[in-house]
Amino acid sequence: MAGNRGARINEEIMKCLAEVLPTVKDPRLKGCMLSILRCEATNDLRWCKVYISVLGEHDPKELKKGLKSASGFLRSELAHRMTLRYTPELVFVLDDSISYGVHINKLIEDLDIKHDEDEVPEDEDNI
Repeated sequence: MAGNRGARINEEIMKCLAEVLPTVKDPRLKGCMLSILRCEATNDLRWCKVYISVLGEHDPKELKKGLKSASGFLRSELAHRMTLRYTPELVFVLDDSISYGVHINKLIEDLDIKHDEDEVPEDEDNI
């Protein structure tokens, strides 16, 4: 959805879902931290892709099933909180970029790199 109106609607959908998502009682969604990264609604507001990041132990298939089963509840809550002509159908996309970043940082920290503090880099000699 292009334009300022589309960006505002996407932000509002994201904010509403972030408030409602912790209240979902589905056991497949418990035990992990869910964060909504962004939302992308279509121009006609029929569909909305919701990009979710997950931290913690989870089975991606079970998590997707839990989100799909909770989508009706989330959509009805969205309809009560927002005044739109159509309440979009929610499609959840798991985004593992945050957990991938944490994994890469751990790998970098685990490297055994020794720095000599007596050694001065070549760039600092000319100061």
